Amino acid sequence: MPSAPASSSASEKASPSFLDAPMEWLETSPRYRLARRWYLRHEEVSGSLLFFGGVTWDVLTLQRIDALLDNLILGVYLVLLTGFVTLAALTRTNRPVPDALRKLSAWSTGAIQFLMGGLFSAYVIYYTRSASFSTASLFLLVLVALLVANELVWRRTWSVYLLIGVYFLAVFCYFTFLLPVVLGQMGLAVFLASGFVSAGLVIGLLLFLDAHHVFGGPRGFLGAVGLVLVLLGGMVGFYLNHWIPPVPLALQDGGVFHDAHREGEAFVLRYEKPPWHRPWQTDDDPFRYTPGDTVYCFAAVFAPTTLETQVYHHWQYYHPGREAWVDTDRIGYRVVGGRRRGYRGVTFKRNVRPGAWRVTVETAGRRPIGRIRFDVVRADSARTAEYVVRRYE
Repeated sequence: MPSAPASSSASEKASPSFLDAPMEWLETSPRYRLARRWYLRHEEVSGSLLFFGGVTWDVLTLQRIDALLDNLILGVYLVLLTGFVTLAALTRTNRPVPDALRKLSAWSTGAIQFLMGGLFSAYVIYYTRSASFSTASLFLLVLVALLVANELVWRRTWSVYLLIGVYFLAVFCYFTFLLPVVLGQMGLAVFLASGFVSAGLVIGLLLFLDAHHVFGGPRGFLGAVGLVLVLLGGMVGFYLNHWIPPVPLALQDGGVFHDAHREGEAFVLRYEKPPWHRPWQTDDDPFRYTPGDTVYCFAAVFAPTTLETQVYHHWQYYHPGREAWVDTDRIGYRVVGGRRRGYRGVTFKRNVRPGAWRVTVETAGRRPIGRIRFDVVRADSARTAEYVVRRYE
């Protein structure tokens, strides 16, 4: 790899840029000059405001994970982030850049904070919707930590390697949900394809930066590539241990009922009327069981329009003597994407025993989408149950 000559500095002459004319026009604007002065004078505060601006924008505007506009906006974020990361790396190491880009680099920190905040907050929202917190909470904590670290890291001296590492994770997280949406498939092969595409794009950026002597020699460049490969291996390890939620699937609704059946386009769900102090309850938990009762588990799983896949209801009860969850049934059905409120499915079980139960809604590869926990208790024979119904369209 070519290395930078010792005398290389920002004073070297850089070629003209297509941004020269727009930047010259902006320089003549009093409002632009005022905004730049305010930003540079209050850079620490303005960076935080831009970071939370990106988060707030996502909270207010994000809709479905397969929404074309949402994916286009996040894609534009990623393209702009690539440009500002490149510009920040060049100017941070005093590489020669056109005057217009050097003027634009004054906004690099704020722009990266806004774009990173927008991307990682979107990932937290999407992955939270698809998470079974008992198994995927570690990855969600990593995303939240990256979200916070993005804001804090700029208050201290940052390195190009740290910037590249966070940038790679931003690219990887984007492709882990984009490829399943586009291909209509999910699984290990699609996840690995997301990783290889992301690593290829980032290593391509590293080659560009190395050609401009950002890393100062082969050792620095290989260190950056090694960082990307280590992060790629870590993400694959998270996936194999089921610590990454199975995006783009998400559990929209679910619960156990005394009856669940379809009437026309709606599912009718019957459950005992909850006590007055639990007005939010909309299912049978605890399930009051009498011999001959059937426990119905209803789940609505969101999937993108193009995706068809198999999901399973994995029934388990807790065995106090073994101090472990014991499998009883694993019943599958096919999910067809496209419904805003999710593809609905029902499984049921008879002859259940009193105690703690759970039904894990999971993929064919046993990746948890969501979990429904409930207790089964013996019904009081002297008690007359009162039932209510709700319709799930």
